[in-house]
Amino acid sequence: MSSKRQQSPSKISDSWIQENNELVNKWKLQNKDALSGDQKHTRLLLSEFHKLIRKIQGLPPLEDHSQLELCVAYNVCLLSMVLSQVSEANMLLTQSMNRVLQMTGVDALAVHSSMFWRTVLQSVESSGAVKSCVANLFCVQWAIWLANCCVEKIEEFQEEFSSLSAGVKQDMPSEVGQTYSNTPLLVMEPRRFVELLQMCTLITQGAERLNEGQNSKAITDLQAASSLPAPRTLVAYTHLLSGSCLARTGRPQMALQCYRTALETDSQCVGALYQSALIFRRLGNAQAEIQALRLLYSTLMLPSKPVMMSDDVLPSSLLLRGQTLSGLLSVPSALCVLHSLAQKCVLQSRMSEGVENYLGLLAALHSEHHRVCSEDSHLPRLPELYLEAGAALLMAQRPLDCLTLCDEVITTTLDLLPEKVVMEEPESADVCTGGEDKVAMLLWTGAAYLLQGHCHCHLQDWKQAVIHYTRCINLLVKVHFKEKGGQPQVPTADMVDEQRADLGVLQRLKGLSLAWRGISFMQSDELRNALRDLHLGLQAFPECVGAGLWCGEVLWKLGRRKEAASCWEKTWSITTHSAESIPVYLREPQSGPMLDSAELRLRISKLDPT
Repeated sequence: MSSKRQQSPSKISDSWIQENNELVNKWKLQNKDALSGDQKHTRLLLSEFHKLIRKIQGLPPLEDHSQLELCVAYNVCLLSMVLSQVSEANMLLTQSMNRVLQMTGVDALAVHSSMFWRTVLQSVESSGAVKSCVANLFCVQWAIWLANCCVEKIEEFQEEFSSLSAGVKQDMPSEVGQTYSNTPLLVMEPRRFVELLQMCTLITQGAERLNEGQNSKAITDLQAASSLPAPRTLVAYTHLLSGSCLARTGRPQMALQCYRTALETDSQCVGALYQSALIFRRLGNAQAEIQALRLLYSTLMLPSKPVMMSDDVLPSSLLLRGQTLSGLLSVPSALCVLHSLAQKCVLQSRMSEGVENYLGLLAALHSEHHRVCSEDSHLPRLPELYLEAGAALLMAQRPLDCLTLCDEVITTTLDLLPEKVVMEEPESADVCTGGEDKVAMLLWTGAAYLLQGHCHCHLQDWKQAVIHYTRCINLLVKVHFKEKGGQPQVPTADMVDEQRADLGVLQRLKGLSLAWRGISFMQSDELRNALRDLHLGLQAFPECVGAGLWCGEVLWKLGRRKEAASCWEKTWSITTHSAESIPVYLREPQSGPMLDSAELRLRISKLDPT
């Protein structure tokens, strides 16, 4: 005990340097074989580093051992950030800089917070070794500001940080095997640290400027970043964000070239695939969009490979946490991509692919592995997915499979339906607790009956078709609509607008079910019933092309030929909405009885003009 108490300060310092170096070498050796998600050994070593820094800071802040203290503080801060303990790293950093100010004779309490770092840097200007160590810790502050998305603070110190890229040098050996007893080792070479910070800062600033519409400045930042030495993932981000700038300024082909470069740089840059798919969609290149979505889904479904820890101690994900950047780099889940792929295939009449993708999506949602994904807020709810898949099956000439899926929806929802539902204005919809869910369930059940009616039409079973369309109609008439300040009333077509999406679905369902019940009556020669339903269908959904054409056909058969011709002419003048904006199960069926417009026009041309 007495011999330890009589140790000279230099021997104590040498002992602490040796302890630091052993911990650094131990961490680097373990780091070579550790997975990026395995942080157990980092926690253990950080605990030992904390013990060491507490011993060192037990002494007054003297220049003799300040280099050692600041190097150990640097190591503790970086390993704390590796474990996402950013606030702990910030506390130690502030404490260490206060001790530097004490050492140089500056009253830390008298320094205003806005001038804190400039005062610290100025206080060590004439002290070479300490200045270098303080510069390293200034880089830690840079990293903390990045992690906390404090871009303004970084820009405030832009000049000082710029000088670090040219001035920070590694004066101490940091490689395993170098064991200079009087030189403390570091867990990450400062030069590499600065390069990482520069890259992440330019990416973050580029994203912020892109979000603010400063596209030329954003491009400048990102081009500067793309030439810096950095991991492939970060370089790919610069090309991806450059593509986003070009896309926003109306240069889609140049944007696609940037996305291609991003993928060539990092084949796992899924954001580039997703953005490419969006560009192809805007350009109307459906085949290229399908190809991009298919590749994106395959990439997202690849099993995660174990990622080894890199030489860069800090993961770039810790330094790129801004909401703006996250939004620009975000990609939908694999199941959302599969859903988009299924929809696009159906829209492009690639029915077998569409059905395969829909069935794969439903299987994935029911599997144990993806159970949690069924809550994905970007996916339609499960009954809607069943209805979309059912409609795709019917379009693929598989009506029996469609009937089965619709039975699943009906079985799930039918017993939960209320006797009466009142839809309200969107502003006051929250007054009725659970009202939106009741409306949704009723519409899903109605859509399932509608699809089953279409299936029976496809099978030419007109009696069953009438039964299922009637079931749909009987459900829909339970719904009333209440305008703000008014009384519940039967909804009409003129009440529909963009703010009343559910009301639009209701009227569309009502119009289609009435129209196709009328068409089914027509096939059984019940012309009066057919005409009644077709007229009612057109009142509920005036844009229903099938109702207009078949209404004209019934009138023709009843000998009212001029009225029929007028009905057909009016129907052909209807402007229809884009098919992509309408759920596939709410579109007019393309199977079952159809009329040939060319043949109808020929009939009109042969009418006696008198």
